Formats: sequence, structure tokens, C-alpha cells
Amino acid sequence: MLKALGDNTRYAVYLEVARAASPLSTAEVAETLGLHPNTVRPHLERMREVGLLEVEVDGRGSVGRPQHRYLLAPDSPSLGLEPPAFPMLAGMLAALAAAGRFGPDDTAAAGTAQGRALASRALGADDDAERAPAACTRALVAAMAELGFDPAVVDGDGSVSMAFTRCPYRELAEAYPELVCHLHRGLVEGFVDGVSEAGGAEMLVERFATLTDRDPCQVSLSVG
Repeated sequence: MLKALGDNTRYAVYLEVARAASPLSTAEVAETLGLHPNTVRPHLERMREVGLLEVEVDGRGSVGRPQHRYLLAPDSPSLGLEPPAFPMLAGMLAALAAAGRFGPDDTAAAGTAQGRALASRALGADDDAERAPAACTRALVAAMAELGFDPAVVDGDGSVSMAFTRCPYRELAEAYPELVCHLHRGLVEGFVDGVSEAGGAEMLVERFATLTDRDPCQVSLSVG
């Protein structure tokens, strides 16, 4: 997907579709960018082929020629262009949850199920998949990187320290550290539990240091 965005024109087309509040036609994208529709069309089709975009058929086009309208596919990278309502909703939900005065463990439990699901997808259904300690650690690193945490890892003798150098929820985490950081802790703990239960390496979260403990936050794991 990212390789398909390496072309400057295609990237510009992608940004127009990503920013749009509703699906766009080829002509609409072309007009906004000052390009000919014949230039834009193959870029849209290429991104549809690799799974970046989806197509809706609009029957309101000219007679006999339904119009194709393009929108982001569910798994495509948002590039930070999520609708403004998303962070607003996250902030309101965080404030509501904070008012409920949940304890750290109750909060972490909310992230555990999602962490287990991430582990299941990471390990896959192949019984022959590599599940050595190093492979399981890499799977956790990859999962956290995909979520935007930019993990930095230091391996020790039977232990791993993983610092999260970027927090995609930084603003909320600073406002509600006991809520957001422990949701993240639950996500990591759920992933580690999922790896262990699937017959992978024995991993255990020894300590999760939140933003109130250190910056950046960090998890210490024992791996066997």
C-alpha cells in the first residue's frame, strides 16, 4: 500500500480522497488538483487494486454510464486525516470514563481483549509459525509500531525493555494518564497473554511504567 503512494501525483490524489467528507468522483478529484481526469483515473484505479480505496457506483450519472466514486478502504492508512469528530469523541469518552473513577486494573481490563485479538492476528493460524521468544517479541514490537507507538527495544538476558517513544494518544494521555496509560497497559498485557496461551514464548509483563512514572512510558518483560 505504502509503495503505491510513492508517486507524488498519486499521493496528492490519495490526500484529496482522504480529506473528503464523502466519496469523490474522478472528475471532482481532477478539478480540485487541476489535472485532467485521464491523468487521475489510473491513479485511482491503482490505489483501488492495492486496497487503499474502495469504489461506490453512483447511478445518478449520465444515462447508461453509472459514475464511480472513490473513498478510503477500511484498512487504508489515515495519515492523521481522521474526521475532527473522532478526537472530539475520544476526549468526551475519556472525560466520562474518568468521572466513573475506575481503578487502574479495571481500566487495563478494558484493553486486554483487544490485546489478545492483536496477538491472535499476529501469530496467525499456522501451527508451524515461528514462535520463538525473539519472534514473539518482534510481533509485539510490530503491533505497537502499527498503532503508532514507535517502540524502542533493549534486549537483556531473559528480559526485554520496550520504551514507547511516541504516543498516538499523547494529548489525552497527559490529561488522563491513569485512564489512557492503563488502557495501553491492558493492551500490552492482553497481547502478552495471547502469545503465551497460543503456545508461543512465555512472556510476562513485569512492570508497565506510565507517563506518571517516566516519559516516555515503558514496559519491562520477562521472556523465556
